[in-house]
Amino acid sequence: MPRVAGHAEAAVALLLRPHEQVELLLIRRAELEGDPWSGHVALPGGRRNSTDTDLLATARREAEEEIGIPLARVGTFIGSLDEITPGTSRLPPLVIAPFVLAVPPDTEVHANPAEVQAAFWVPLEALRDERAAAQIVLDLETEQLRLPALAYGDYVVWGLTYRILQQFMSLV
Repeated sequence: MPRVAGHAEAAVALLLRPHEQVELLLIRRAELEGDPWSGHVALPGGRRNSTDTDLLATARREAEEEIGIPLARVGTFIGSLDEITPGTSRLPPLVIAPFVLAVPPDTEVHANPAEVQAAFWVPLEALRDERAAAQIVLDLETEQLRLPALAYGDYVVWGLTYRILQQFMSLV
């Protein structure tokens, strides 16, 4: 995706683990003041910093910082998805690069509580199930928005993460 001046770069990791079924790791972000994605269900990831050689390095570094999985050592790169940007000017200008990586079946998560409130593996089939289709309603100053979402237990995936997962699910 072409870069626009003022747009930061970020990367996320779609981590797949073979288990009884193939599972995807999702996190609930910690509640942090000033974070527009505070408390949201998301993929591990974050903004690129000056030490990252590329955005895949960003995804690997952020995953290790947030969930304790050393992807540079145990992750197998599968591929990348199309980069996306937030669909609203209410969010910071950002280009997000999603990367798909496989991890061993016994991979455990060690969530960093400063960044991650919860981390959980979701069977891909649960996200494909038509009963997972949901909606989230956002009350804005002048309107109410209804956005598509996916529900898994008490967790709801929507927004950028939903868009990334839809892109991923259309490929697998």
